Amino acid sequence: MTPRARLFATAFVAFGLMVGGGQATAKTPASAHETAAPRIVAPESVGFDAARLKKLDAYMAGTVAQGRVAGMTTLLVRHGKVVAFNTYGQKDLATAAPMDRDAMFRIYSMSKPLTGVAMMILFEEGKWKLDDPVTKFVPEFKDLKVMTGVDDKGNMITVPANRPPTMREIMSHTAGFGYGLGDKHPVDKMFRDRRVLGASSLQEMINRMADIPLMFQPGTSWSYSASVDVQGYIVEKISGQKFGDFLQQRVFGPLKMNDTAFYTGPDKASRLAKVYVIDPRTGKLAAADNLFGGRMPDYTKPPAMESGGGGLVSTTTDYGRFAQMILNKGELDGVRILSPAAVELMGTNVIPQSVLVTSNGTSGQYFNEAVGFGLDFAVVNDPRKAGSLGGKGEMSWGGAAGTWFWIDPTNDLYFVGMIQRFGRGGGDDLGTMARTLTYQALTHPEK
Repeated sequence: MTPRARLFATAFVAFGLMVGGGQATAKTPASAHETAAPRIVAPESVGFDAARLKKLDAYMAGTVAQGRVAGMTTLLVRHGKVVAFNTYGQKDLATAAPMDRDAMFRIYSMSKPLTGVAMMILFEEGKWKLDDPVTKFVPEFKDLKVMTGVDDKGNMITVPANRPPTMREIMSHTAGFGYGLGDKHPVDKMFRDRRVLGASSLQEMINRMADIPLMFQPGTSWSYSASVDVQGYIVEKISGQKFGDFLQQRVFGPLKMNDTAFYTGPDKASRLAKVYVIDPRTGKLAAADNLFGGRMPDYTKPPAMESGGGGLVSTTTDYGRFAQMILNKGELDGVRILSPAAVELMGTNVIPQSVLVTSNGTSGQYFNEAVGFGLDFAVVNDPRKAGSLGGKGEMSWGGAAGTWFWIDPTNDLYFVGMIQRFGRGGGDDLGTMARTLTYQALTHPEK
């Protein structure tokens, strides 16, 4: 498995029957709420070979036909022009509702880059610095301990942290916090047992985290963590606004991401695609009722805690607007969210060369000179050494229900893939395959 495949081992993807390709047809009528079909350009006009690009479409349709996923959407944009916007399969197998372009998805960890942008807005206002100790904004973390092992009775052995984690470290998963997505590590087990991510508010989440030991001394390793939820809390502390209100006012509203929020509300509930898991007894898709040891949240209602690490719902087009803003170095449709330098900073590796990743709780990824991690994005420093056909400087991440995206500044393109399936469904990693099949078709990148 390639490094990128390991990175997106949680970004699960699936397929059934292809119900649309590019634009609505007689076979796949646009729903009443669906936006007008976008103008799709000839692939050759932006450097793609149309025949080779069909391999991407065929692979994704085949994944649905094989029962690996119920439904999917894929969006490929280059030079700001839509090259392909396809829908496949169904958003609900029980009702046979077809997947459409305006379907809403639980994007889980694809919430993280959006939270990072909120943080960078405040960074540009001079409200915090990368090497500020996190205790400047979260004094509850002033006495953090670090786990060094367990005694013969199974109790944790801890020592005081050498120093508080920095803001740089909470934005790059090198602070040492646990997450609770798994329970193999004692710290992760504590996060799960205390239901840190099930807190009734961001303040309660901080209180529950405050006396849980770190996995390692700050800055000495990398572990996928709840640190992005801590960022959401810090946004609230600095701005004086509720986290979701800040996102709406400073990110979603200006970018016209009209369907991105922490819940759908009753009017949009029918647009939320059903989430599935592969039943190990049958090998077939089954409705997912549980999430990381707890019951699935009701996304039609406001959540008790607005999770910057994984709480948002969105659409393919909404997330595409966010990706285009990043690709445009902080601006979209005349509205500037960040400066070019701030976007560049987010896409710059901040992982120390000495730090290797062995596990992030749900997948493993090794960082090296080819692949690193910036501020709430994975970044590719040398795509060929990483085994990728993509461009240098790629920024990306994925979500626990299989959503994935990447932004390629070298080739001026982005890709968004949306599915709703926990766990791997057999076959190749979809994010990896999407990249390979996209770039094998980009035969004239100079266009």
